[in-house]
Amino acid sequence: MTHWKLTLSYDGTGFHGWQVQPDRPTIQGTLSAALRFLTGETVLPQGSGRTDAGVHALAQVASFSMESPIPAENLLHALNRALPPSVRVLAAEPVAESFHARHSAVRKSYEYRIFCRELSKAGGPAPVCSPFLAPYVWDCRWPLALEPMQQAAALLCGSHDFSSFAASDPDQAERESGVASGPNPVKTLFASACVQESGLLIYRVTGSGFLHHMVRNIVGTLAEIGRGALAAEEMTRILAARDRSAAGPTAPPQGLFLVSVEYPREAQP
Repeated sequence: MTHWKLTLSYDGTGFHGWQVQPDRPTIQGTLSAALRFLTGETVLPQGSGRTDAGVHALAQVASFSMESPIPAENLLHALNRALPPSVRVLAAEPVAESFHARHSAVRKSYEYRIFCRELSKAGGPAPVCSPFLAPYVWDCRWPLALEPMQQAAALLCGSHDFSSFAASDPDQAERESGVASGPNPVKTLFASACVQESGLLIYRVTGSGFLHHMVRNIVGTLAEIGRGALAAEEMTRILAARDRSAAGPTAPPQGLFLVSVEYPREAQP
């Protein structure tokens, strides 16, 4: 048996998330079907996190074991021929059997992209989000002030109980988990920042792990702050409440990207 690590990039628009579901296209199911087509083996690749329907990935990581003796370069090229164009394998490499895409991860980074509907400096109409951009951003309907969002985002750095930003359904609480398993809501964020680039407002976050909908709930709360419905200082109160109802709404999925997953040196091939 060879244990494999794949690095994947995908457009999540046409998929019902990562996890395999009956009669619905998913990334895990599509990858499993491609492997079965190429090798005849039935394997279920394990991802570093279970991205939701409509969420994208720049560098998702998956791991699995196969008996087929296929060189890494051949596996990469064969998979990219078998997979739809919306899913690409960026790297394929054999790893130690102890490597697990989710359990071995120590950090994950996400970014959330918002299309800024600010009025032009000349006082003209608000810009229109291109149909070629719309599947990959939140086309937010109100102007957002960057500075208070930056202040609020910085307050999230460090180790906190993120219950206020977890999915309301407790059965789903760890679908985006990183290192931690189970319902533990305490996570560590190493970076949390808002920036404005090329007409987009981007929230970037790196952490030890993430609860289900955690990033999208943070972004929804930051948007409330950016439009003036909440003060930046309210982020501290929301964290302390440990109550989902204290935070803002859940931002839509299409603006969210899994950017990277990091592993300790001993977990590398």
